[in-house]
Amino acid sequence: MAVFNDKKHTSIKRKSKYSWWKNIKHNPIPLIKCLTECELGSVLTVLSVNAGLGAKTRLANLGIVPGVKITKKKAAPFRGPVEIIVKGTSIVIGRGLASKIIVDYGNSCKF
Repeated sequence: MAVFNDKKHTSIKRKSKYSWWKNIKHNPIPLIKCLTECELGSVLTVLSVNAGLGAKTRLANLGIVPGVKITKKKAAPFRGPVEIIVKGTSIVIGRGLASKIIVDYGNSCKF
């Protein structure tokens, strides 16, 4: 029969079941969406472009690079093109290309 020392077992610190919650409160997870999922008039920050070399080059020539702020101005109905404002310039790009632009939506989220 084994006898356990109470002092030895009381000094063990167990992690709380919700210890992961401390990190989330202090380091909020950014809201990441593609450009087509965002509402009109929202100011967004470009995080990345998930496209091929040609599409990335075209978007870089238009000024859409990671870190730049863009505003979604209009979206045509029935899967049409999307109009955005980049550095004061209005640009219209196709919905397929807009869906490959990953943006940080900030803290404004509607449930």
